[in-house]
Amino acid sequence: MGEIFTPLDLVLFFAALIGAMIVGAIAGRKENTSEDYFLAGRGLPWWGVAGSIFGSNVSANHMVGMMGIGFSIGFAQSHFELGAIAGLMVLCYGFLPVYRKLRVYTLSEYLGRRYDDRSRVCYAVIMVVIMAGVQMVPGLYIGARTVCVLLGGDALVEVAHEVEGADATTGDGDAEAAGPTRTKFNVNHRYYVGFVLALAIISASYTIFGGLKAVVWTDVIQSCLLLAAGLVVAWITFQRIGGWGAMMALDHSPEGAGKMSLYLPMNHPELPWTGAFTGLMAMHCFYWGTNQFIVQRALGARSDAEGRAGIVFAGFLKLLIPFFAIGAGVAAFYLFRRERPHQTIAPDAAFSELVKLVIPVGTGIIGLIAAGLIGAILSSIDSMMNSCATIITMDIYKPYINPQATDRQLIRFGRWSIAVLVALAAGMAILILNPNSDENFFLQIVDYQNYLTPGILVTFVLGMFWRRATATGSFVTILAGVFFSWFVKWGYNEFFGTIPRVAEYFGTELNFFHRVVIVILLCAVIHVVVSLLTAPDTEKGRLVWTDLGGHAPQALARSFGMIAASIGVYALLGWAMVGDILSETVAGVMAGVWTWIAFAPVVVTSVRSRRDQSPDRTGTARLLLTEDRFWAAILCSLAVFMLYHYR
Repeated sequence: MGEIFTPLDLVLFFAALIGAMIVGAIAGRKENTSEDYFLAGRGLPWWGVAGSIFGSNVSANHMVGMMGIGFSIGFAQSHFELGAIAGLMVLCYGFLPVYRKLRVYTLSEYLGRRYDDRSRVCYAVIMVVIMAGVQMVPGLYIGARTVCVLLGGDALVEVAHEVEGADATTGDGDAEAAGPTRTKFNVNHRYYVGFVLALAIISASYTIFGGLKAVVWTDVIQSCLLLAAGLVVAWITFQRIGGWGAMMALDHSPEGAGKMSLYLPMNHPELPWTGAFTGLMAMHCFYWGTNQFIVQRALGARSDAEGRAGIVFAGFLKLLIPFFAIGAGVAAFYLFRRERPHQTIAPDAAFSELVKLVIPVGTGIIGLIAAGLIGAILSSIDSMMNSCATIITMDIYKPYINPQATDRQLIRFGRWSIAVLVALAAGMAILILNPNSDENFFLQIVDYQNYLTPGILVTFVLGMFWRRATATGSFVTILAGVFFSWFVKWGYNEFFGTIPRVAEYFGTELNFFHRVVIVILLCAVIHVVVSLLTAPDTEKGRLVWTDLGGHAPQALARSFGMIAASIGVYALLGWAMVGDILSETVAGVMAGVWTWIAFAPVVVTSVRSRRDQSPDRTGTARLLLTEDRFWAAILCSLAVFMLYHYR
């Protein structure tokens, strides 16, 4: 089993995973109705919602991929986590009240009711492709690959050291003279296949029989394992390098690589700062607000308040990732540069190599870390399986194949759907993906899925907040989003990217963050124009945020006005910081205070309303501590502060 795994590691590893599976099997043993199976009977507590959202989102792609990007690119990857807070707020206070008011099973069901079945089916097909192909397949791939490297041993992984930049005139083969060595991991394909199949079978076993309730409880346990594993690796790594402060000092020194900056140039090929505040923010709104396998957990909450509380708490967990995954990746870069100066490591191998370097053998910690890693893989895969099955069953099977299906038939079809999907995903992971790739796989996944999603986001947003949006406008926009994603990239790379002045700002090839912005704007124009040219449906036009959420139209105007004002304040503080008028910390504090001020009116109004309705006149302080908007204000303030502090 490799040189670093001891009997104690194996005991902890299997105990953690088997324990989680047993809990899942017990939790899901009484699924009698389709609502039980697909939405956990709409009885999830807030902490179950939080743990499942976090576990579904944070997979091996995060544990391994985030650290790999921190290792190779730097702390700028934290925009994926900090911007996620905005997406969670859009779900919590924008989309979720509408979804829960309509008591939908799937988000495609909302599109069907707001528009028509054309949009419903388009969304269903696109989301199944994304979850089963673009997300589940890479999850199996990166999990199996990392397990092979982590377990080590000549049977699983052949390690080669290639000399980079060799000087042909010396001919002495001396690594120090010729250049650094590059560590190449050649994963044994037979073992890779075995681990892919094992991960697929294990996750499918309890998901097929237990439904969403089994998925949620295992996600909660696996989220705890992931957090424990990530925090342990990060803590030991920072101790090894002298602490977070020592790493920051080293990064800002003349010998530093400047990896702790959140902001990379506009023409950066992977993480430009302009794309982080535009295209990436839009992608967050899609991922957190209109993504079935994330939103389904909140749909299963026992009440609106529990759903909101779970989403907000998941946001606090997300704020840990920049430190224990991305920051630890930066620390690993400096640690390897100091202790292995002549070795070059591929980004997605940084996690497993770091574990081998810093974790003491024989303590059981490696078994815990491996359990956290595998748990992260399983928690994402099982979530995608269940959500795919929900969409296929409720949006395709029931409406078009068997409209009179009983609950028993729906559950049986959902189970067969999971079995087929996991078999296809495992086959694709084995036959298509290369287990020895050197690419930043996390960024590739994000890129691929966002060829399909801009039109979907536009049709949700306009459908949610604009009565005049029509069914034909929605259908055309979803299809146009896919076309524009390819066309815009081709047009820029072939024409605009060849113009020196344009390339100076945006690069010779269009970054996918910038591409998403252009495509969304084009889709919005298409939706508005087509909607204005087609007849609206008055009844469907009532399925919007103001009507279903019980809000006056003025409330929507005030919300958008406050958002616009906040953007102006943040831009002004950013200008002052860049111009050295304000320090990063002072600007961050001021931005955080403004964020709290922006939330204050709704917090005060909600607390007063709850106090007036409380029969025992519960104290204001107690109501404040149980008010989700109060904690949402703190969460957003922390995220905004970090955006300035780590300039």
